[in-house]
Amino acid sequence: MAINVKNVQKFFIINGRKIEVLHDINFSIGDGQIISIVGTSGCGKSTLLKVIAGLEQSTSGSVELNGKKIDHPSEKDIGVIFQEPRLLPWSSVEKNIEFGISQTLSKSEKKKIIREHVDLVGLTGFEKALPKQLSGGMQQRVSIARSLINRPNTLLLDEPFGALDAFTKINMQKEVLHIWEKEKTTLILVTHDIDEAIFMGDKIVVLSAKPGTVKKVISVELPRPRDRTSDDFARVRRLVYEQFFPKEELAVEYNI
Repeated sequence: MAINVKNVQKFFIINGRKIEVLHDINFSIGDGQIISIVGTSGCGKSTLLKVIAGLEQSTSGSVELNGKKIDHPSEKDIGVIFQEPRLLPWSSVEKNIEFGISQTLSKSEKKKIIREHVDLVGLTGFEKALPKQLSGGMQQRVSIARSLINRPNTLLLDEPFGALDAFTKINMQKEVLHIWEKEKTTLILVTHDIDEAIFMGDKIVVLSAKPGTVKKVISVELPRPRDRTSDDFARVRRLVYEQFFPKEELAVEYNI
C-alpha cells in the first residue's frame, strides 16, 4: 500500500504550554517499500509512527493510505510492532497469536492460519510454550506473527529490536526481511541504529529535533542481501552520519 505523509504537524499541551513535536512532515512510501526513520531521542519518531497508525491524530496535515485519509486504527490495513513484545504472560504462543485474529473466522480457519503464522516466524514446536519459556528474540517473533495474522497491508515497527543483543538483533532483521520478501508488506521502521536503517530500508527519512522535521530523505540503492562491510554500505552510512555530525568530526571519530 502506498502511503503519503502530507504537511503533518503535531502539538501537545504540557503544563498549559503548547509544544510542537512534529513540524511540516512530508514524505511518501511506495507499495511494498521499506522506509527507515532515524533521528535523535525526542525528535518525534514514535509520535509520527502513531500518527501513521491512526493511534494519534495530527494537529494539521494528513496521512493517506492509497489516497484514503488515516484517522483511526485498522488492524486490516496497518499492524504495529513495539519494542517490547507485550505478550499475555499466562497464554501460550498460539494463544498470543490468536489474540490478534479476526473473530469472524471459523474455529478451523483460525487453527489453520495460526499454524501458518507459527511456521512463518519459525516457532514450530513452541506452540504451547509460555512467554517466560522463550528468549527475547522468540518473544518478538510471536509479536510479529500476531501483527501479521490479519494480513495488514502495512507494518509499522517501533524500535522492535532495541532490547535485543547484537547477534539476536541481526538475526531478527534477517527474519523480518525474509517475511517481507514473502508477504510484500509495506514496512515503516523507526530505529536509533543507523546500520539497521541502512540494512533494512529502501529509503531513510532523517528527522531533526525540536520540533521533528524531515532533514533529508536518503535513497538506499544497494542490492539485497546487503553486506554491512562493503564500501557502498559505508558510503550510505557516511551520508546518514553527516546529517548529525560535522564532516571533520566524522573523519576523526568514526574513521569513515
